[in-house]
Amino acid sequence: MLNVTIDEIQRDPLKYLRQVEAGETLVIVRANQPIAELRPIARPKQLRPFGLCAGEFTVPDDFDAPLPEDLLDAFEGK
Repeated sequence: MLNVTIDEIQRDPLKYLRQVEAGETLVIVRANQPIAELRPIARPKQLRPFGLCAGEFTVPDDFDAPLPEDLLDAFEGK
């Protein structure tokens, strides 16, 4: 993290923007008090392709069948 004054940024804004592009975070200060932070925007993560695990597993036919009573009772604390 680099502290810079408003005057320094006004003298050469492209210099500081290049540093931010390179991944640096700048803290803008006035009278040694931080007033703003300039940081790179997080790049969105690459989306996983659809169907990446196709064929890796199968959903059983009874997947959405009602649970047995003894298991339901256990969940309900009976």
